Amino acid sequence: MSEVTTAEALAGRGSIPRVLSIAGTDPSGGAGTAADTKSITAAGGYAMTVVTSLVAQNTQGVRAIHTPPTDFLAQQLTAVSDDVTIDAIKTGMLGTVEIVEAVAAFLDEHRPPVVVVDPVMVATSGDRLLTPDAEAAMREFCRRATVITPNIPELAVLCQSDPATSPEQAVEQARRWAADTGVAVVVKTGHLDSRRVDNVWVAPDSTMHIAPSVRVETTNTHGTGCSLSAALATRLGAGDAPGDALTWVTDWLHEAIQYGSALQVGTGHGPVDHSHRARRLAENASAAAWFAPIAALQSPEELTGPSEPAPEAVVAPAGLWTSALWRASGDITQRIEDSSFVAALIDGTLPKPAFDFYLGQDAQYLMHYSRALAALAARAVEQDESVWWAQSAQACLVEEAGLHRSWLGDRIDVTAGPVTLAYTDFLLAKTLGDDYVVGTAAVLPCFWLYAHLGAKVPQVREDHPYASWLQTYGDPEFVDGASHAIGLVEKAFEDASAPTRARAAHAYLTACRHELEFFDQALRVSTR
Repeated sequence: MSEVTTAEALAGRGSIPRVLSIAGTDPSGGAGTAADTKSITAAGGYAMTVVTSLVAQNTQGVRAIHTPPTDFLAQQLTAVSDDVTIDAIKTGMLGTVEIVEAVAAFLDEHRPPVVVVDPVMVATSGDRLLTPDAEAAMREFCRRATVITPNIPELAVLCQSDPATSPEQAVEQARRWAADTGVAVVVKTGHLDSRRVDNVWVAPDSTMHIAPSVRVETTNTHGTGCSLSAALATRLGAGDAPGDALTWVTDWLHEAIQYGSALQVGTGHGPVDHSHRARRLAENASAAAWFAPIAALQSPEELTGPSEPAPEAVVAPAGLWTSALWRASGDITQRIEDSSFVAALIDGTLPKPAFDFYLGQDAQYLMHYSRALAALAARAVEQDESVWWAQSAQACLVEEAGLHRSWLGDRIDVTAGPVTLAYTDFLLAKTLGDDYVVGTAAVLPCFWLYAHLGAKVPQVREDHPYASWLQTYGDPEFVDGASHAIGLVEKAFEDASAPTRARAAHAYLTACRHELEFFDQALRVSTR
């Protein structure tokens, strides 16, 4: 059988892969062709579906299955392939020997560059889903794949061995099977009882790519196997290398699982939120103003905050005005605490490219932030304030820049991205072109929010990949510096006029939002 390479396929089409899902249905939308369609779309592809069986199911379980004749399955496959070039295929529930053989015959005649097989044979509960003869047919069918994505019990069935009880055992089973068949395996360790739920690509030559992740405590896991394999087919069909494809899919699916419960779909094992990443990015692209103008502030009470209470400030406000600023920014502070970037950084699952991107942007930011602090030193009336701002500017250039060099090495010479430039341009405009109090309010979030987050970081384990970086957040000297900056802003607000206070409060809130954008930007960088 002649195979078309991915490179050859890419040369003959556009950038959006056309991906066919061959699977059963789920009318509640969480698994099967419904999940596949959502996953393919989320991963950047055009989704097509061929139905193998009609399933009456919901989040609580399967009630009935109707399997159309295999000649109708063949007609569906022919209808698609006669009209559309297929760049990748994902197969899910095939169910019977007849269906497996019909799809196998189709692949022998119309094989696309990428075939991802989710060998649905055993439920995560351990219940066998296929008859022995259908299992045998599925074992043979898997040899036609580019990569298979079995759960731990299914990997054991393929290897005709006992289920693995550790990631190492599962990887070893996958190595043996991949070497024997010439087909790659994705080992999904989420089916094991561990906090780490890494996905591992095991190639026939034993090359491995590890996509790190951690377990989300949730019951919203319905359809995760379907979703992973469909999204993986799409990224591979788009030309991603195996490691890149698996990392993208793992990160996307982690976010989808994390926010699945908010969908409030069903009363059993609910679905994941396939579209959360897309909605997050769409919100980040909004051109709407972050904050309306603030009226002149005669008293701190006039600066109202969000309806929800602000998180308790670990580094305390210095008085009524900074207390009001903290309350007013409470929703942003909570969003930063809850952000996927911060969570992944703290638990150690943040992909290294995302961390490196963040560090590079932070290095660019500090060069401009030091200029903003130097501008405040030049504008301060009180000598002790001027000296403190100048010392802070020097610390940015010497101590913190040195820390970045120790992490990035010769990669520190990066280009500032649009999110970084928007923030630094804002800071320089406020510190160089507005009143002193406005400038102090603009630079405060970088002190206060980082010290607040650092104090809330749990004990960092020794093997944490970003341990030394996280420890800088909670450095006592930095916390003392943040506390001193808060005091300077409190004093500046007390001495300012009501209209100037309003501009300063607006500048503080805007800088807080820039901080949120700055954290999140590393998760907006994609290979496509």
